[in-house]
Amino acid sequence: MKYSIGIDIGGTNTVLGLVNSQGSILQTNKISTTAYNDFDAYMEAICLNILDLCKQKNIEEILGVGIGAPNGNYYRGVIDRAPNLKYKGVLEVKRVLEEKLRQHNASLEVRLDNDANAAAMGEKIYGKARGVKNFIMITLGTGLGSGVVVEDKLVYGHTGFAGEVGHTIIEENGRLCNCGRKGCVERYCSVSGFTLTAKEKLKGSSQPSILRNYNEEEITGALIYESALKGDELALSCYDYTAKMLAIALANATAITSPEKIFIFGGLSKSGNLLLDPLKEYFETYLFDVFKGSVSIELSGLKDDSAAILGAAALMF
Repeated sequence: MKYSIGIDIGGTNTVLGLVNSQGSILQTNKISTTAYNDFDAYMEAICLNILDLCKQKNIEEILGVGIGAPNGNYYRGVIDRAPNLKYKGVLEVKRVLEEKLRQHNASLEVRLDNDANAAAMGEKIYGKARGVKNFIMITLGTGLGSGVVVEDKLVYGHTGFAGEVGHTIIEENGRLCNCGRKGCVERYCSVSGFTLTAKEKLKGSSQPSILRNYNEEEITGALIYESALKGDELALSCYDYTAKMLAIALANATAITSPEKIFIFGGLSKSGNLLLDPLKEYFETYLFDVFKGSVSIELSGLKDDSAAILGAAALMF
């Protein structure tokens, strides 16, 4: 059996896992992303943790190391100016890590990709997208990530950053995005955008709501979800508005790539039908007629606690 090491680089923590070709995670390690003085020291820590995982199997059985990272560029093997990472600028992850591994007599190939692209590959190999040649993977977390697969291949485009649904503009001069532009889909349909919608609705109306019992900084996606389950109309309207904005973005993406399925993953997807029911209804409304009834929207088949590692490991499989 062959194995892969999957690495999920996050702004706070970095998680590594040894994964077999069936999608079982045999061992995981975790380090702090922010605990190191510089990028080189951080890479050395990752290298040592990879070597620790390699002890579990013969090195010849390990295909290599897959890494999912924010602003990861598959073509260049770099993290390109990720706003939420401590280490700034263009980080040459692939080159530096492969060099460090060779210094420890472990000549492993390293493949790096955008974390949402890695999630799409995880869905393709281990989730519901097995046998699906055309699909879009949407991750609704702090931001909105997306991976687009057309004719069984991830779409990278000329620069390696194709398929960024979250950074298509949905409202002219809208909310300021972390990318520096205004009106990006991410600022309306991510968890952070979802909570911002609730805060705007609370300030802009006198509508009664459970959420008025909390300070602004206490309003979270989980609190809005709990309030919606209790029938709170303002909380329910947050889901309706988020679903509408996401549906417009997905209808536009469908017109470009014509997917068979769209998979939704991440924190906001845990809301289940509170989000999915209005999303599906709006989606069909906004679709170009030739696509109506041809695209299904489904929750991801990946488990939250393992998706990032599986997606990264899938880059080697």
